[in-house]
Amino acid sequence: METSEFKALKEKLFSAKKNGYDQLESAELQAMEEYCSNYKAFLDAGKTERLCAAESVRLAEAHGYRRYTRGMPLQPGDKVYVCNRDKAVLFAHIGKQSLAEGAQIAAAHIDSPRLDLKPNPLYEEGEMAYFKTHYYGGIRKYQWVTLPLELHGVVVLCSGERVTVNIGAAPDDPRLVITDLLPHLAQEQSKKPLGEAIPGETLNLLLGSRPIGGEEDSGRVKLAVLKLLNEKYGITEDDFTSAELEAVPALNACDIGLDRSLIGAYGQDDRVCGYAALRALLDLPETPERTAVCVLADKEEIGSDGVTGMQSAAFDTFMEDLCAAQDVPLRACFEKSFCLSTDVTAAYDPDFGDVYEKRNAALINYGVGLCKYTGARGKSGASDADAETVGYVRGLFEQAGVIWQIAELGKVDIGGGGTVAMYMANRNIATLDAGVPVLSMHAPFETVGKLDCWETYKGIRAVYQAKTGIVEK
Repeated sequence: METSEFKALKEKLFSAKKNGYDQLESAELQAMEEYCSNYKAFLDAGKTERLCAAESVRLAEAHGYRRYTRGMPLQPGDKVYVCNRDKAVLFAHIGKQSLAEGAQIAAAHIDSPRLDLKPNPLYEEGEMAYFKTHYYGGIRKYQWVTLPLELHGVVVLCSGERVTVNIGAAPDDPRLVITDLLPHLAQEQSKKPLGEAIPGETLNLLLGSRPIGGEEDSGRVKLAVLKLLNEKYGITEDDFTSAELEAVPALNACDIGLDRSLIGAYGQDDRVCGYAALRALLDLPETPERTAVCVLADKEEIGSDGVTGMQSAAFDTFMEDLCAAQDVPLRACFEKSFCLSTDVTAAYDPDFGDVYEKRNAALINYGVGLCKYTGARGKSGASDADAETVGYVRGLFEQAGVIWQIAELGKVDIGGGGTVAMYMANRNIATLDAGVPVLSMHAPFETVGKLDCWETYKGIRAVYQAKTGIVEK
């Protein structure tokens, strides 16, 4: 075989994935930077699921979306949303086709690993006051010590009044912290495995040290802290029982790298995809052919259970209400719908290359990562999309010029993870996982590539704008 013939055949048959920066023109790179600047502002405004839901609603209403009420007549072009208990949001842009032909859905989650306060959190020890916490989601506990932390959430009083708590977000606010052992005394701690060196019960937030009252009084620092909280929020110690207070890193999103090609921030799993799913919906230039639905769910990090999780009936209720407005059975809509489960994937990290299978690992700057399956070991906990579904998405992405890559979450038997994909697939909705590759996933400060953020946005936009569904031939 001639050299030229061999080369031509190789170019025709071999996969030839390229770094995204070798493919994008300068005008698109400029659009990418603008998109990422808005994304960073979104992250800073939404450091908890409640704050993120509120910011999402604010953005949607600015783009003409209105709160949906059951029985509201709906026409093609209408833009509606439902906010589920202030912690999850569902949006829909009603399409030209009937919902009997299905919907184009992007589903992300807006909860992230964090530290929740226990129901009885406040105590004093060593003449210092603390909050006890219970970690939420899969964290590496050693990463959360010695970080400046903020506290956000709500306290519901016996009267039913809801008090919003926000400590540490403003520039002149005090921060909270979890202390760690000094190296001079840490010989025994240093011998322990990483997962055991910082027990969960030691993740206690330091609140203060200045006492009030006389020297003979007890609980002086605890009382001083509670007095400050009472003066600002009108709460007492018993009110913590009916509170949802979350400690999150007091760190704002920023550019990473001398070339500013990356973004570092807390909560990018999965708000990086949540923002892409929302922004792609808001940016639709006209009424889509098929109804476009964006789901921003809660509770994914702990199994998607509960009334605001993807396993609840909230999504079904929303979709059933939309279908009822068109006299369409919900099951008929679901069986012709498609869902892109937009959750992050693991980015290949050269410093820890031995846990990745590089041929199937997502690389930074190679675009949105398509995950045929997630799960652990023998694909446990995965929906495992069929070839037709993957082919459908590949076709949409290729037509829209979306840069994409294949992605797996590490080597077989090394670990694993899950998304909301299986809960959508269980509803008889064809579903595929796709999302942004992340370095340091679940850490208090995660890193993503700007180009991958942009391509994920473009991919979700292509799904919303599809003129045909997955089952149409």
